[in-house]
Amino acid sequence: MSKLASRLDTEHLMILAERVAELPAATAEWVGILLQELLRARADELLAGQPDVGQESDRTSVELDDQQAQLALDTATWLKTLWTEGYMGAGNFRSPPRSAFPAVDLEDVRKSSLFARIRQGKHALPFAPPTRHGLPWHELLEGSRPTHTVEAEIIADETGLPLAVIIEGCAEWQVIEASTATRQYLVQHQGKGPAYRLRLTDGLAAELHREPPSLTRRITLQRRAGMHSYTLEWIDEDGAGRLVPLRAATWERAESEAEHWLAMVHPERYGQVRFERCEP
Repeated sequence: MSKLASRLDTEHLMILAERVAELPAATAEWVGILLQELLRARADELLAGQPDVGQESDRTSVELDDQQAQLALDTATWLKTLWTEGYMGAGNFRSPPRSAFPAVDLEDVRKSSLFARIRQGKHALPFAPPTRHGLPWHELLEGSRPTHTVEAEIIADETGLPLAVIIEGCAEWQVIEASTATRQYLVQHQGKGPAYRLRLTDGLAAELHREPPSLTRRITLQRRAGMHSYTLEWIDEDGAGRLVPLRAATWERAESEAEHWLAMVHPERYGQVRFERCEP
């Protein structure tokens, strides 16, 4: 006799009950009584709040884990961008918003650089990044390497007061603090993004080091009725606070969404905030 791996759900018990009529009369009598008792016991379980096996299995099959939920959010963001900006495929330039939703095929899903960027938790920056010899220098903002060897030239007035600095051919760097004695300068590109410590070494040679975050803000995980969500607790310089809901399903993506909100609302603080995870 085979051994059942799991108990029968209510639907299977009802099917068996219908087949009782096909049995010989003597057998059908005692089998029918046994099935009725099983159904009565199952009904008592359901009334007591215990889920039916079949129902529990069906519910589990449609529930999404965090990664699947995040993929759904990423796909929605990608499709929204296709509609509003007109991005298509991999490496295409922007086009005006479309009047009809663009067709998306398998090649677009696999090769779209925009979709790949979104799945990495990145957004298009709302402000222009620094340039390196005329080309966008995203690695300086987003790369893991904090220190870069660069060519830099300080622009000063007639009294020697530093006004600006040219770094790798980009003349849009501002000087925040200066120490001419040590030839070190705290700089920022157009007043947005991370602050960097520039140290002149020899001639035009210099080292550009990204400063560590100077602010800490909390991201809170909230759980309600089996659901969870993430919220950024932001405090402005005047002490006013606000709660910013983050469109994310994981801690990592919540931090990415917080960075994107920062870039949109407080670009002068982008890259300068450390996020602290908090789970009450």
